[in-house]
Amino acid sequence: MIIGTCSIELMMQETNSLKDKRQIIKSLIGRIQSRFNASVAEVDLQDKWRSAVIGIACVSTTTKHANQMIDSIIKFIEGDNRVEIIRQDIEIL
Repeated sequence: MIIGTCSIELMMQETNSLKDKRQIIKSLIGRIQSRFNASVAEVDLQDKWRSAVIGIACVSTTTKHANQMIDSIIKFIEGDNRVEIIRQDIEIL
């Protein structure tokens, strides 16, 4: 069993309140979960209204597949113009 994890720090320039931020993050998390069948949650910076950290985890049988899945999710997030990736940490266990 191979577990792929990724922590992604996001910046949102268009938000003016925590409500705006939570709406964007909730939408992004839902789209990732439905498209990639991965576990996703906001894991840090919940009280900052322009920053967020989301954690992603996937389980696979091969390291290659876990890496491909994490890379696909990162590319998907990069395609969302509401957020900008500041930092990402990938770990394959």
